[in-house]
Parts: sequence; C-alpha cells; structure tokens
Amino acid sequence: MAAFGATVVEFGRDFDEARAEAARVADERKLHFIPPFHRNLVKGVATYALELFQAVAELDTVYVPIGMGSGICGLIAVRDLLNLKTEIVGVIARNAPAMALSFDAGRPVPTESARTFADGVATRQPQEEALAVILNGAARIVQLSEDEIAEAIRVLFHTTHQVSEGAGAASLAALIQERDRMSGRKVGIVVTGGNIDAAVYRSILAGETPTVG
Repeated sequence: MAAFGATVVEFGRDFDEARAEAARVADERKLHFIPPFHRNLVKGVATYALELFQAVAELDTVYVPIGMGSGICGLIAVRDLLNLKTEIVGVIARNAPAMALSFDAGRPVPTESARTFADGVATRQPQEEALAVILNGAARIVQLSEDEIAEAIRVLFHTTHQVSEGAGAASLAALIQERDRMSGRKVGIVVTGGNIDAAVYRSILAGETPTVG
C-alpha cells in the first residue's frame, strides 16, 4: 500500500480495532469510509464465483473462508442466480469463532478475541447483513484448529507448489477434515491468495504452527 503512495497507519491489536479507528477518523475528517463488507465488494468478488461455476459443472460442494463475508455471500448469490444446487460451506478458525457462534445463534455474536495466524479470518464482530445471507444460503460452518490450517498450507505447497495464506488454505483444511463426508462428491475449494509473511511461511514449511501473542 505504501509503495502505491498511500499513507499507512497501524492501529490497535487486531482488525476490528483498526476498523473502528478508521471509521472514527473518516467521520472526524469528513472522509468517505469504505466498510469491509459492502454490496459493491460482494459484487466484485462474486465474479470469481461466476468463473468457478462456469468452469466446473455440477459442483456438489464449495468450501470458502469467511472473514467479513464478501466471498461467501458472493458465492451464495451467484449459486442462487444460476439456480444451482451446490452446497456452500463456510470455513473459519476455531480461535476466531464469532461467525460460527453467530450462525448457530441466528444473530451476530461478537467475541473478545480472534487469536489465529490466519489473519484473513481473524475477525471478532460479524456484520448483520452478511450473516443474514449466510444464514439463508450456507449449509454449515466448519471450524479449524491452527494445526489443521498450517498443515493445509504445507499440503498446498508440496502438492501444487502454490503459496497460500492461512485463510486460503483453510478451505482445503476443511475439506480434509470432512474428507469422508465428501467421498465421491465433486468439491471446489476457494484459495483466497498468498498474503502471508515470509517468516511465518518459512516456519510453517519447517513443520511449526505459528502462534498469535
């Protein structure tokens, strides 16, 4: 971001504290604040869902990580627009369980911490609009241990030579966890990207599981 000329300000202990501060500063300075979950963001990421469903016919299930919800909501929207029967399964870290708790309760349930190295799913405060879509369109939410996520990163590297961030590998980790359930089914996983620090990645490939202090 800095290389593109942006002023980067680090604030707070996690994503949710930084988000609240960004909203405060935007209000104070009369700036336009773009929230982490927004209809236009959902439309943007929904394009990968369309590409996936067009490229692979008759998918039984797709696993997708949940941060603020744009990705899974985009998948659900495109699945429904195409009138497909594909099961959409959300994936989170067990150490950041807010969305799973909210899914079970049927309402937003914030948590005090999100202590996972998979920072793409390290959120504590579910958005009501995203949750409403997920409740209506997702089959279930799978929770993962830090060890399961780290192992999936290693599997992706050793089998495909693909660098994956923790949140991206979480989809594969969920499929591995549910491999017996998915036997004989056509399954897709969403690998969201390779945004992972070099030191963290090296430690994972060395067989370690990162910890969040």
